Amino acid sequence: MPASVLERFLPDEAATNRLGEDLALALRQGDVLALHGDLGAGKTTLARSLIRALAADADLEVPSPTFTLVQAYDARIPVHHFDLYRLSSADELDELGFEDALEQGIALVEWPERAGDRLQGSLARIELVENDGGRLVRISASGGLGERIGRSFAIRDFLDASGWAGASRAYFTGDASARSYEIVTQEGDTPRVLMNAPRLVLGPPVRDGKPYAEIAHIAQSVVAFVAIDKALRNAGVSVPEIYAKDLENGFLLTEYLGEGNFLNRQNRPVVAHYAAAARLLAMMHGTPWPQRMEAATGTFHEVPPFDRDALLIEVDLLLDWYYPTVAGKPADSALRVDFREVWNRVLDRLDQAETSLVLRDFHSPNIIWREDRQGHDKLGIIDFQDALIGPAAYDVASLAMDARVTVPPEIEAETVAAYVEARLAGGHFDAEMFGEAYAITAAQRNSKILGIFVRLDRRDGKPAYLKHLPRIRAYLRRALAHPALAELRDFYQRHDLVQDGAI
Repeated sequence: MPASVLERFLPDEAATNRLGEDLALALRQGDVLALHGDLGAGKTTLARSLIRALAADADLEVPSPTFTLVQAYDARIPVHHFDLYRLSSADELDELGFEDALEQGIALVEWPERAGDRLQGSLARIELVENDGGRLVRISASGGLGERIGRSFAIRDFLDASGWAGASRAYFTGDASARSYEIVTQEGDTPRVLMNAPRLVLGPPVRDGKPYAEIAHIAQSVVAFVAIDKALRNAGVSVPEIYAKDLENGFLLTEYLGEGNFLNRQNRPVVAHYAAAARLLAMMHGTPWPQRMEAATGTFHEVPPFDRDALLIEVDLLLDWYYPTVAGKPADSALRVDFREVWNRVLDRLDQAETSLVLRDFHSPNIIWREDRQGHDKLGIIDFQDALIGPAAYDVASLAMDARVTVPPEIEAETVAAYVEARLAGGHFDAEMFGEAYAITAAQRNSKILGIFVRLDRRDGKPAYLKHLPRIRAYLRRALAHPALAELRDFYQRHDLVQDGAI
């Protein structure tokens, strides 16, 4: 793939610092930045701003490595700063630990020409030259690194066009998807959140000629977030206000809802918080929701149904990823057929359940507790772009069996009771049918999560998710205890799908 060439004019040191932020937000482990330029061209200034951005420390001491040859920094992504001016041979890179540096994180290299042909792979060549009282930077990078740098520059252009020219950008968070978030700040304004949501890459067909994301109804663009955000705000749910948007590129500048932890200081559930979230769900489930939601003038999002195909493709992740790990062999066709037949009979019972707008990940990481607010406004809700019209009980199960934190049975029961009480107070509500739907959706969701968390480890190199598996198995056993799930419970027990110590 030919290298893309990007240029930026840097009129002053502030612009160089912003370039460092822009580059830092584009980098991943294994990337190499080769800094070219004469003495005094600004290479060390750029390296310093980039390292400080990665370390989230504007005052970090970043000395030139001219005499030490290499300086290492423990940042969000570990970074090694090399100065090869005094290198006598490219082979000396081995003594400096260059390959180890790339295995750990990122390498910044000044005087890269002294490395010979040793700089390969994910490489960006950055040239700084004096120009018109400032400096011109020319960046040549190919493949994914070139695309990431180009997208980061596009975000900077978006901010400039949105009235945030000169704003400071800092990494905020990422998630299991390709989305990432930044905190942007500028003097005189409250901080805002920049959502970077590239269009979804659908992947290969997995069933009936369709990719997984299409069958599971994963949002393909930021249009879904904007439309659902608007609908939720109109219904009285506290979601981020959107100040600026670029629907084509997937950039949003949104309200920062705060940093109040939904959990307590020990990251454990707070009964009152979970009950408040349950009452918010009760309000939402008593609200009629349109299937067609407006994102912008002339642009609409059709909210998909949480249909049988989506429910089944999700639960199949248990056999695709979790089962082979615990059984030591892939699931054979006979097991898959039996699994599908049992689940289809379970889902038949869900056909009569109440439906509503289902956010799909309504749990602690996506809820911000705002102590200074009143009523439902205490709860700031984020991450809802994959919402569907489906069984209302699903989000209650997502909350009360929180995948990221252990919710004891008594707090689960109080959370569900708060929801049921609020629904009964609002008019007719079939609590018995809800209880059955709650158990079914809890079993479906926790089966799916077992598969996803193993996939994140095996396929995506994210082993941290495995620590959650004992909790998810315990939730699954709770759900399977419902009488309506006796057949499914027997199937899971027969195939050792819920025993502790599996992984």
